[in-house]
Amino acid sequence: MNERLAAVAALVQRRPALAAIVLGLLAACAYPPLHLWPLGLAALAGFVWLAYQAPTRRAALWIGWCFGWAHLTLANNWIATAFTHQAKMPEFLGWLAVPLLCIYLAWYPALAALAAHMLAKKRPLWTFALVLAGAWIVTEWLRGWVFTGYPWPPLGLMLLGTWDTPGMARLLPWLGTYALSGLALVIAGLLLAAASARRWKTAAAALAVVATVMIAPALMADIKRQGVAYTLVQPYLPQAEINDPAKFDEQFARIARLTAPGRDRSRLVLWPESAVPDYLEEGYPDRYYFEMTAGGDPKLARRRIGTVIGPQSTLLTGVVNLNIGPRPGRVPGAVSARNSVMAINGEGAIVGGYDKAHLVPYGEYLPMRPILEPLGLSRLVAGSIDYLPGPGPRTIDLGVHGKAGVMICYEIVFSGHVADRANRPDYIFNPSNDGWFGTWGPPQHLAQARMRALEEGLPVLRSTTTGISAVIAPNGMVEQSIGMGKAAALEGIVPYAHPPTLFAQWGHALTLAWAALLIALGLSLPRVLALIRARR
Repeated sequence: MNERLAAVAALVQRRPALAAIVLGLLAACAYPPLHLWPLGLAALAGFVWLAYQAPTRRAALWIGWCFGWAHLTLANNWIATAFTHQAKMPEFLGWLAVPLLCIYLAWYPALAALAAHMLAKKRPLWTFALVLAGAWIVTEWLRGWVFTGYPWPPLGLMLLGTWDTPGMARLLPWLGTYALSGLALVIAGLLLAAASARRWKTAAAALAVVATVMIAPALMADIKRQGVAYTLVQPYLPQAEINDPAKFDEQFARIARLTAPGRDRSRLVLWPESAVPDYLEEGYPDRYYFEMTAGGDPKLARRRIGTVIGPQSTLLTGVVNLNIGPRPGRVPGAVSARNSVMAINGEGAIVGGYDKAHLVPYGEYLPMRPILEPLGLSRLVAGSIDYLPGPGPRTIDLGVHGKAGVMICYEIVFSGHVADRANRPDYIFNPSNDGWFGTWGPPQHLAQARMRALEEGLPVLRSTTTGISAVIAPNGMVEQSIGMGKAAALEGIVPYAHPPTLFAQWGHALTLAWAALLIALGLSLPRVLALIRARR
């Protein structure tokens, strides 16, 4: 056994980049759906060791890049599935697109490893881990907004427990998502330092504490109900059928059948993104209503919806809206589109709305269209009209049905950008079409919605086309859910929001404060401890 370990150690020393790639892949196994968090922490510990042993700045940068590229590529493998739901580009491009995207994303872990090497290379291992954690927080925060941002997935996702426990993510109200990622590195680094010093009892005790927190159930005593009843619908609209006009009537009938029971009472009805194929706004040229949708007259379409939900209900549903202007777009007369949620009352009147702000590149718009379209590149969803972003988080006042915050689809993964801080909502509605997310995407998407609930202290209600739909309490627990590939509806009472959390009040100022604290501790503690020992 000792000979085998020696051989592995020798290989790691000769091929640190290969070791970083293997560790990155293992770290991704800590995310849903596998959720092997002990393996993830062990992989992080190995990464901390490799970064600490890096002899030069270039080596540290390279190790960080290799680790980040591998773990982000595996974690984002669901993106490749999107290429199977369009006909304009070959499917194999999906398996190239993910690692190519991660060539860019991997620079953020690389910069964190480089910063730790520059600041703490000659310091003890445990202080190096603190500095690396602080640097990682900063770079992950940058990844969340630079070039519009792509924060999926944050490293701290591995510390989120199963559906009935928040795990160590119960600290999110006081940390925020990116600081939780730093905590994952702190835990891994301290376990590594204890094991390196052969303090096995200390390492075992620390691991036992982490395991206990990971499996401890959520506290339910503070979950109260608002008095707002809801009907949350998952109609099961397969991606292969969702844009087929021949299926529109059947799809609406399915949604109506799941919604209609209870229409004689006051309730909030929730339908997913892509639920309504009709244009519901008025003022478009007639051809859009009669040639390009299921119905026709938008007033009749809304009135049909009002009949389904009942006179005392309010519906929040995903729709597509158009911006019609004098300049011709890809469709004559249409300049752009908006991925929206509309609030419709029982009389079929529009009483509010929200336009998606964080759009998906290649999904909702084609970047650099004049250059890329001639090369044969296209959007991954049907349509040639690019979407325009909305203004950001807004709260819709629905009267007796509460104040709704809306985050459409993957907007929910943007930590610190899901609620209007000037007009705090009572809950967040997260409609989504996860039908093109493969098998890894939906559970990761749900997990990140749970992180937003914990972080903001707000319940999150997710209605998706194919699953996973769920009602998430503000403590991160999944109260109700509908699995993938099912058509069903959930009934219940919306939980009360918690008081604004520390993160809800301070946002990413808190994130950067935690980063600064960890870096400061890593740089100053050795000297402080040395002075204390000298005085003794």
